[in-house]
Amino acid sequence: MVVLKKIKASTLMETLVATVIIVLIFMISSFLLNSLFNNTIKHDTNQVQTHLSELIYLSEHAQIKIPYDDTFKDWIISVDRESKKVVFEATHKESKRTIRIERYE
Repeated sequence: MVVLKKIKASTLMETLVATVIIVLIFMISSFLLNSLFNNTIKHDTNQVQTHLSELIYLSEHAQIKIPYDDTFKDWIISVDRESKKVVFEATHKESKRTIRIERYE
């Protein structure tokens, strides 16, 4: 006959405490990831920089008239001449963040 050994088991209270700790860690990590993704999307300027590159190309080939003003999504875009350079500037409507590119003629 085989002798059955007692296996230590956790109590219901220990199980609940462990579950609560795991849920709290999951919630905190999900809030952090959500914040990280929102900031990444909010501060992404690739599209407006691509649009400014297109405007640079068009101005170099005399396809747009300077001074030039336009809007692109949430950005206000302006192209002006300052002494011997052309200034391409994009300003975000809400955050007032500015991207400025200067090209010498």
